Amino acid sequence: MTVDGWFSGTSDCPNTDQIHHFVGDGVNLIRVPVSWQALVCNDQTSTSLNTTYFTEVDKVVQAALAQGSYVMLVVDNHARWDGKIIGEDGPAPIYLASLWGLLAYKYVYDQNVLFGLMSQPYDVDIQTWAEVLQSCVNSIREVGATMQSIVLTGNDWGSVSEWSSGRNDPLLNIADLYTTDTSLLILDAVTFLNQDHSGNSPECVTNNVDILKTFHKWLKRNDRKALISQTGAGSSSVCIAKLYQQLEYIADNDDVLVGFAILAAGNVNSSYPLNIAPENGQDRPLFTNAIKPLLPGHVVHNLVMLC
Repeated sequence: MTVDGWFSGTSDCPNTDQIHHFVGDGVNLIRVPVSWQALVCNDQTSTSLNTTYFTEVDKVVQAALAQGSYVMLVVDNHARWDGKIIGEDGPAPIYLASLWGLLAYKYVYDQNVLFGLMSQPYDVDIQTWAEVLQSCVNSIREVGATMQSIVLTGNDWGSVSEWSSGRNDPLLNIADLYTTDTSLLILDAVTFLNQDHSGNSPECVTNNVDILKTFHKWLKRNDRKALISQTGAGSSSVCIAKLYQQLEYIADNDDVLVGFAILAAGNVNSSYPLNIAPENGQDRPLFTNAIKPLLPGHVVHNLVMLC
């Protein structure tokens, strides 16, 4: 997927070897991004899933579940379909909600599947976006998937600071359909260690502890919990130290920060600077020194696997 919601036409899923490897290391969440267009054969109004693509996705999901891991299934469209924003100049919210109903029905009895409604929205009208997400929550619950956590992503690429600023506050009004309890509605936050926290550079200029402290206070004040669904760093010794410090802070504050996912593994290009996929079956130094020491049972810690 491109960042403006265009589908490149390739939808290969990774094999499951890395799942076995990382779960053996102590990872207990695999994040699986999927393409909306690929799931519905490029027809946003479709009332069925593309069997070929979904079967490949489900192989990854089932491999992780069989290993005792959680899976976070996330639509990777950045709140867009072919460049147009859902609920604004793009698809009506009902179509994304329909997709989530179809996906949730497939995992209605799998409590260890988390539904990540959207990856990194940006430049959306936040009130409209809240309405889009509410329709998705309703659709998931209406098909009988009432036990699973649903992960809600805010504006500005899901950044931690956007939550802490209060600009995502309309999302706090999203309700679970059959209960006043919001404990299964987890907030999705993203932060990297480079200058603008985007992950577009392997440099590491911060350990993010200060912004995470502010976020922690905001979460406590609003009685909510969050998952740092995307983070990562380059491979330098500075990055190893700073990433460890960030993850240690998350681990020490699991009262509201329920875990993290590290970018990236799976089918990631070997030259990608934030790559943590094993080399010749061996973990990279970043994983060994900054991530592995903080894996369960300290807190629900996680890994990104690209699909």
